[in-house]
Amino acid sequence: MRAVIELREKIVSGEIPGGTRLFEVTMAESLNISRTPVREAMSRLAEEGLLDRARGGGFIVRTFGFADVIDAIELRGVLEGTAARLAAERGADPEALTGIRATVAALDKCFGVTPQDVDFDGYSELNAKFHRQLADLAGSETIRREIDRATRLPFASPSAFLPDKADIDAFRRSLTIAQEQHRELVAAIAAREGARAEAIAREHARSARRNLDYVMIEDRSLIPRMPGLALLAS
Repeated sequence: MRAVIELREKIVSGEIPGGTRLFEVTMAESLNISRTPVREAMSRLAEEGLLDRARGGGFIVRTFGFADVIDAIELRGVLEGTAARLAAERGADPEALTGIRATVAALDKCFGVTPQDVDFDGYSELNAKFHRQLADLAGSETIRREIDRATRLPFASPSAFLPDKADIDAFRRSLTIAQEQHRELVAAIAAREGARAEAIAREHARSARRNLDYVMIEDRSLIPRMPGLALLAS
């Protein structure tokens, strides 16, 4: 697991650029671990979509186009929408609903008295927790596993386009809207409104698309601060 985490961080941060060919021996020496966990780590990251197997052995770090990022965000929205709808239609576990409501309440505390006062770091951590809880609400291991697989692509993560400590009004506004969607989504699931829950979840995922557009069009200086965008082809 340490090999997976360390290698993933090196790729996502851009320390290992897209297009780089990786070999077990050199990566084992770089990470100071044996070849077996490195081999397993690279196979795992290939399953996640960060690496491609190269002809003749080894792996190549993938690069992604803008359309790939959009598709990844859309896929997460579809899967989370399905989870929300199933949770509403099947009836979510009361204890699980209590847990996700507590997370929404904790997220509320990330917002200060003024619109400019937002705890980005706290929000990012709790937002990730909310989305894990949402994936669990449907009570389907298949749905949970596929959402987990989709969000492992760096730019498909729910917090992929939240720069740490950002002093940017556009991002603050997006968080305010997203938090309202969190509340509405949980309310729709609790009320057994499947179609509404699915629609809110899919729209909620698209907030990442709006933040991506801001980064790519309005302020490209933020790109180095966004997980995974180092892998985006120019």
